[in-house]
Amino acid sequence: MTKTATCPICKAPANHETRPFCSRRCADIDLGRWFNGTYSIPVPAEPSEKNEEN
Repeated sequence: MTKTATCPICKAPANHETRPFCSRRCADIDLGRWFNGTYSIPVPAEPSEKNEEN
């Protein structure tokens, strides 16, 4: 059995041309979420200057 990928936005079957999304619309929704800050990649906090002096 072959497992079909689903769109992470609407869960419809993914389209080969816009994979992993089902359509350009869902791809644009995902891109908009990155631009708006809905998605983010955690970054470790930088040590403060006080901690570096000790």
